[in-house]
Amino acid sequence: MLPCSNLAGADVKNRRLGRTGLVVSEICMGTMTFGSMADEKESHAILDRADAAGVDFFDVAEIYPVPPDPRYAGWSVEIVGRWLAKRGQRETVFVATKIAGPSGGWFRAAVRGGRTSLDRHNVETAVDASLRRLGTDYVDLYQTHWPDPELPADEVMEALDRVVQAGKVRYVGCSNENAYGLTKSLWASERTGSVRYQTIQNNFSLLNRRFEDELANVCRREQVSLLPYSPIAGGVLSGKYAGGAFPDGARFSLYKNDAARGAVMTRRFVNEKTLASQARFAKIAADAGMAVVTLAVAWSLAHDFVGSTIIGATSVDQLDDSLAAAGVTLPADVLKACDAVTRELLYPMG
Repeated sequence: MLPCSNLAGADVKNRRLGRTGLVVSEICMGTMTFGSMADEKESHAILDRADAAGVDFFDVAEIYPVPPDPRYAGWSVEIVGRWLAKRGQRETVFVATKIAGPSGGWFRAAVRGGRTSLDRHNVETAVDASLRRLGTDYVDLYQTHWPDPELPADEVMEALDRVVQAGKVRYVGCSNENAYGLTKSLWASERTGSVRYQTIQNNFSLLNRRFEDELANVCRREQVSLLPYSPIAGGVLSGKYAGGAFPDGARFSLYKNDAARGAVMTRRFVNEKTLASQARFAKIAADAGMAVVTLAVAWSLAHDFVGSTIIGATSVDQLDDSLAAAGVTLPADVLKACDAVTRELLYPMG
C-alpha cells in the first residue's frame, strides 16, 4: 500500500461553501461537548489549538452541549462567544449555528420549553438569542438543526429569508435532512425567490455512507456543500470501543444506560458490524502509515461534494490526529481498500 502524501499534515486548505461567498477551512471545529464533557478552560484551549492550525470555521447550536438538557442549553454558544471576544477580529473567522427543529417522537428540544418549530417566530427568537450568546451581530451560516416536515417549505424558507434580509445571517443551511426534503426546499426557494440552502450537515463517515445513496447526487447537481459531522463515528473509528470496551467518560459509555434515545444511539454506533469494520480500517490506516482517525477525516475530505468536515474533541490532545488530515491525499489503493470494507460490511450503522 502506497504511503499517503502530506502525512505530517499540511496547512488547512480552504473550500467554498455552495454558491456563497464563504470560503472556509476544510476542517470545521465542532463544539457540542463544550460545557458538558469539556469545561470552559479546556474548550478555549481546543479552540486556540484549532485556530493556530488554520481552522477558521466553528460550528455551534442553540441546544448544545450534549446530551441536550434545558438546564444548560446554550452553554456551548456562550463559551464560544467568550472565546470570540477574547480572540478578537470577528471578521477573520466564520461562525455557524443551528436552530432546533420541532420536538416530537423520542426527542424534546432543550430550548423554548420544547415548543420549537421553524416558523417565523421561532427563527427570529432563536437568531436573536444566539447572537446575544455569541456576542456578535451576525452569523455566517444559520442551519436548521433538523427538519420541520409538517411546515410548508415556503414558510420555512421565508422565515429564514427575513433574518438574512435583516443582516443577522449571511447564508442558510440545513441539517439531518433527506434528499426529498432538501430538493423540496431548494425548489421552494427557486420558485419564491427566497434564500436557498447552501449547505447540509449530515452524519457521514466510513461507518455511515448512506449520504452517497441519493443526497450526494442532489448536492452535486444543485451546488450544495455537505458539512459531514461525526467523521470518526462518535469516536468509534478511533478504536476506543474495540473489544466491547466502554471507557470512562466516553460518549457511549455515558449513553448506553439511558433508557431511551441514548441506548438506541449506542447500539447503532457500537455493534458487531461497526467494531469489525473499525478493525479493518485500523489495519488500512496502519499500512498507510497514519492514525485511523486521520484516515477517517481525510476520507471524508476526499469527496467532491464535501465543503468542510466537522471534527470534535473533549480535550486538546484529541485534536492532533484529526488536524493531521489537512492536506492529506489518500492514494487510490487506500480508497479502494476502504471501499472493499464497505462492500463486505454494508451499512454497519443500519
